[in-house]
Amino acid sequence: MNKPALSLKGITRIYETEGERLEVLTDADLDLNPGELVGLVGPSGSGKSSLLHAAALLEAPNAGEVWIGGQNGLALSERDRTALRRREVGFVYQFHHLLPELDALDNVALPRMISGTSHKVAREAAETQLTALGLGGRLRHRPGQLSGGEQQRVAIARALVNEPRILLADEPTGNLDPATSDQVFEALAHACRGAGAAALIATHNHELASRMDRVVTLDRGRVVPFTSA
Repeated sequence: MNKPALSLKGITRIYETEGERLEVLTDADLDLNPGELVGLVGPSGSGKSSLLHAAALLEAPNAGEVWIGGQNGLALSERDRTALRRREVGFVYQFHHLLPELDALDNVALPRMISGTSHKVAREAAETQLTALGLGGRLRHRPGQLSGGEQQRVAIARALVNEPRILLADEPTGNLDPATSDQVFEALAHACRGAGAAALIATHNHELASRMDRVVTLDRGRVVPFTSA
């Protein structure tokens, strides 16, 4: 049996503000297998974003381990942790965070260049990703010249351009109308399956979640299987 692409073990996350203590994750465990699409559902404030940020090594939890590619990312130095994240993890936000002064091609090529790839090779990889997502005719368009759905597909291409083992997405369709949400989700799912990437996708949309391989939620800070009422 394949090892999980991502393994979260005992993740605890506590926020303390002005004397208040809020524990949003409590000894949370989750394995994500290669090529698997997992939906993460739950109300706002339940800890979905905190779980994704811990999984992406963007935010250190108070306790626990994040295993990616045989390494506990939390045990690494900041430099090595950043290198592991850039190499193995792609992240898609609800808001695309594209650079407005760059066209779609260079927005997608940028992470590849940051990882040390030449400009030419990075742009070739970016063009491949954008074309696969139906944006071959929009390569030279800046974000302001693209629709909301197109902008989010550019963001998906950017997250996948380094060929990560893991894709994490925080409400990637939450800012889109239903028809566009459906198109963006299908593009995301197709791209992940095509790349063999494991994906954890937080969403409020239970219909979209139902199309994934399995769905989990957070109950009192722990990851549990989701069962619809």
